[in-house]
Amino acid sequence: VHHCILLNAPLISILWHSSVIGVLDCGGVEFEDGEEVYDAIGGLLQGSSADCKNEDDIRDICQQMFNTLKLQLCSYVILLSTSSTLSSFTHTPPQTVDARKLEKAEAKLKQKQGRRNERDSQKTTNPLVLEEASASQASSKKDSRVDLSGKNRSYDIRIENFDVSFGERSLLQGAELSLSTGRRYGLIGRNGLGKTTLLKMLASRSLRVPAHITILHVEQEVAGDDTGALQSVLESDTVREGLLTEERLLNARIANGTAEGMETIRLSEIYAKLEEIEADKAPARASIILCGLGFSPKMQTQTTKEFSGGWRMRLALARALFAKPDLLLLDEPTNMLDVRAILWLENYLQTWQTTILVVSHDRNFLNAVVTDIIHLHSQRLESYRGDYENFVKTKEDRLKNQQREYEAQFQYREHIQVFIDRFRYNANRAAQVQSKLKLLEKLVNVRASVHRFPDNFEKLSPPVLQLDEVEFYYNTDQRLFTQLSVSADLESRICIVGENGAGKSTMLKLLMGELTPVNGIRHAHRNLKIGYFSQHHVDQLDLNVCSIELLLNKFPGRNEEEYRHQLGGYGITGELATRPVASLSGGQKSRVAFAQMTMPCPNFYILDEPTNHLDMETIEALAKALNKFKGGVVLVSHDERLIRMVCRELWVCEHGNVRRVEGGFDEYRDILQEQFRKEGYL
Repeated sequence: VHHCILLNAPLISILWHSSVIGVLDCGGVEFEDGEEVYDAIGGLLQGSSADCKNEDDIRDICQQMFNTLKLQLCSYVILLSTSSTLSSFTHTPPQTVDARKLEKAEAKLKQKQGRRNERDSQKTTNPLVLEEASASQASSKKDSRVDLSGKNRSYDIRIENFDVSFGERSLLQGAELSLSTGRRYGLIGRNGLGKTTLLKMLASRSLRVPAHITILHVEQEVAGDDTGALQSVLESDTVREGLLTEERLLNARIANGTAEGMETIRLSEIYAKLEEIEADKAPARASIILCGLGFSPKMQTQTTKEFSGGWRMRLALARALFAKPDLLLLDEPTNMLDVRAILWLENYLQTWQTTILVVSHDRNFLNAVVTDIIHLHSQRLESYRGDYENFVKTKEDRLKNQQREYEAQFQYREHIQVFIDRFRYNANRAAQVQSKLKLLEKLVNVRASVHRFPDNFEKLSPPVLQLDEVEFYYNTDQRLFTQLSVSADLESRICIVGENGAGKSTMLKLLMGELTPVNGIRHAHRNLKIGYFSQHHVDQLDLNVCSIELLLNKFPGRNEEEYRHQLGGYGITGELATRPVASLSGGQKSRVAFAQMTMPCPNFYILDEPTNHLDMETIEALAKALNKFKGGVVLVSHDERLIRMVCRELWVCEHGNVRRVEGGFDEYRDILQEQFRKEGYL
């Protein structure tokens, strides 16, 4: 503190004690709040003045000291105004400091610093500690008694007056959720508002769901072991598996002659129950589900450890569909599926008998499947009858108001951000900057926009990208492409569809030059600059830094305002830009990846499943931005809405080649539906 102390006279008599200065100088910027300052020097201050013995006054002084200490930048500068609380010290000479109190204060400070050093050491060992979600709700003894008694056998779910938070951030406050049995609900809302967290709270029963209602949340992939795919699905029906196990044990006892009379009766009951649940038809039903999700007969016999993560996620979905829980929770189920499997799942869920709550960004999937929409916004839930299109019509007027609100708010946010960037390192403006930052955090980002992709580049003569008679395989037993010939230019808007494993991502890597053809030629214009978005885009991000640092590390040499502006174009504004990337939602991570991809201003984009985790508003904004872009676009996508909005050419990847479908997505959809009918999946 002795480096630079600018004081009004009332405080001189307190701080001039070398003992107090020593403690402050030692603790200084390490104090976390006013209470720590009080613990360190409160006893000394009480002994410093005969006129100030009131504990509240001393605490008030310590809080002011803490506030002013935090305004320092390089030196410890203290700026305090005169207050009546401090005036008594101007006339009273300093008293002798109690040595025991000083010793006690210094011991407390050392103890606190020891604990802090220990925490810092733990942070160094494990630098990233993510926040956890929690839920709470009002409950009555009557509700608990009814639930425990088993008298309430309704399969409707009603959860009233509940809160959900993620760390210190409140996601839902005083919310209500009603799910009627047999209805199919689509949960929608912007990225980062808490849709996935709400599903997790329901699945873990952190929110109270009647005990007799079974819940399945398709969240984690199936473990890889020696269990066959078909058997893995059959084992998800625990009732059937339990009856079959008991049947085998009883038959063994009867064969050995050790069975008792009651066990013979029990065996008859088991046979009756197995017949009632149609246990003999279970393998055929499980096989149909697996076929619908893309598992060939050969794949159904493979062990789960032979499959990649994406296929194990499909297995998890198949197990949930086979088990038929009372409440099925699905989080972005179409992310792991190709167009063919999505169409099958739409048809399958339309006849689902129990309750579904699904988070999805796929507009067409929601229109095909759900009977109700639940809109999460402003920390509450609003329910609407009907599919997504009906919801849009109902909300049309409100959306117009939101647009006006967004435009006004965007200008206001820009004004605040300019002030923050200008005075961020000005100690005299520190309090105002903090106030503006808090205000910026509280402003609702009404719409997550995607600005125009930068396109200030020269036209390139076609073809700018071409594969000619390309042959490619990872091993000679599995030839992915033979005589593949495709081309694209800066006018191209090409969408590639096809079943998983057909080679879509491989073809993109051939186009980019990441893979070299075994035979044939790849030609690219010398001025071609490709921006690539991987379906595993999160793997490309450093999760331990904030978004600003991520861009700084990738594209050094620019000022913070440029990085913030780039991120702001994709809805990562204010406090979001300074949070660790690992703490962002899936959709927010996708936006950071878009900001990173577009910063070097490519003239050609290759996008592999770009809509995974994006909310519908951002997908719409992405489609509009791609349409305005003056460069070329090739994308792999299963999102029907994006395909219809953007693509002028549809390529189907199958049987070692690529063919163009002249009738676009409508023709491709009709082809798949006809295949389902022929194969008996519908």
